[in-house]
Amino acid sequence: MAKYLVCGKYIGEGVKGLLNEGGSSRRSEIEKLVASLGGSVECVYYAFGEYDIYGIFDMPDSTVMAAFSLRAAASGLVTVSSVALLTPEEIDEAAKRTGEYRAPGVNWLP
Repeated sequence: MAKYLVCGKYIGEGVKGLLNEGGSSRRSEIEKLVASLGGSVECVYYAFGEYDIYGIFDMPDSTVMAAFSLRAAASGLVTVSSVALLTPEEIDEAAKRTGEYRAPGVNWLP
């Protein structure tokens, strides 16, 4: 499973829906959608600032994460942004991999 930080911002009627239904109800709906896609919710938090709601989800892959984002955004009541999260061990593995790359301007001598 891949882990994602999911950030959401309620829009217009979405804010009214949150006020009417409450945060716990919305968390339950998020958990249902994630579970229906084969994932699980680690946590959900509300906040004030750039985003209204944050969650950490375990999803089978990025296609499934995209399906979640599309389904939520299709309501027109929330925007969703997600960030793939990596463990320190995954970064260790990435650091061991090599590839060829030349930075711009590196091949010239002064």
